[in-house]
Amino acid sequence: MSAAVRAAVLERFEQPLAIREFPEPEGVGPGEALVRVEIAGICGTDVHLWLGQLPIALPVILGHESAGRVERLGPGLERDWRGQTLAVGDRVTWASSISCGQCYYCRLKRQPTRCLERKAYGISYTASEAPHLRGGYAEKILLRAGTAIFRIPDNLPSDAVVGAGCALTTALHGLERAPLQHGDIVVIQGTGPVGLAALAVARESGASKIVAVGGPPHRLQLARDFGADATIDIALYPERAERLAAVLAETSPYGADYVIECTGIPEVVNEGLDYCRDGAHYLVLGQYANAGNISFNPHTITRKQLRLSGSWGFEPRHVHAALELLSRGQWARRFAGGITHRFALGDADQALQHVRHWSGGKTVITP
Repeated sequence: MSAAVRAAVLERFEQPLAIREFPEPEGVGPGEALVRVEIAGICGTDVHLWLGQLPIALPVILGHESAGRVERLGPGLERDWRGQTLAVGDRVTWASSISCGQCYYCRLKRQPTRCLERKAYGISYTASEAPHLRGGYAEKILLRAGTAIFRIPDNLPSDAVVGAGCALTTALHGLERAPLQHGDIVVIQGTGPVGLAALAVARESGASKIVAVGGPPHRLQLARDFGADATIDIALYPERAERLAAVLAETSPYGADYVIECTGIPEVVNEGLDYCRDGAHYLVLGQYANAGNISFNPHTITRKQLRLSGSWGFEPRHVHAALELLSRGQWARRFAGGITHRFALGDADQALQHVRHWSGGKTVITP
């Protein structure tokens, strides 16, 4: 009889996560890997999923940014995505989604994050169907064949990998699609994980000055720790006109060269356009879930000759790039230090609500 594996399951939107037991797979198929989860990050997208703002099938084991140790390897799986030898006991992380490689977007348009058959761990797989274990809020996860698995370097702590989470890979993809110029003045809207990751990538890309707009105070302190030259507390500037004046005071009378939206709040997009100088670039990075519509004046875009870009998800090569970035300088320390709260698996719902209410920095589950 198979051993039982505990997992935190989203069974109904806006209802507490339930702790359920699932049978451990008796066999691991070709190309698959069974991994004991050691740490799983709570992503803002998990909150959007809990709120029902993305169309997913329930029940689902949440969690798409995780690290753990290999317990079993299926036949044929001998190396990770980077060609390094894989063995039982290795510490690994993995790309959260798999694209088909065959559809219109994968082959012809080279946009695999828009794959018509793309599936993501912790999002796309219903826990009611075998093999059940397809999310990170669990003691173990079964990675399907074709997953981009990465052996974590011995000198890189798992806290840094999950502390960076999918926020860093998302930021790397976004700023790759819309590169900033060396010396650009950058404004980042939002000081959550995506905002901090965008800050790190902007700093690595040669930004001359970075202004972070957000809150609460502990997140603004994290932004300063990550290298923000100035922070603007939205609680101290509650009106949009006040925030605009504060941003312009930090970016010259003309505004920023590059503005990155990292909040997931639709209403901030209009405000971000105001932060842009004429001819600036505006990157929408945080609107991953359908949180609603806004109205705006398109004349702003033409009059200011703005360049607008969007970015969705990331590819395995961005996981590689994230691991490379974390391996140099102080980024591993900074992202690992961004973890402020740890919860046991049995307290997964409390952890999720903790993130929902912006009660700390990065929050993780340690099954």
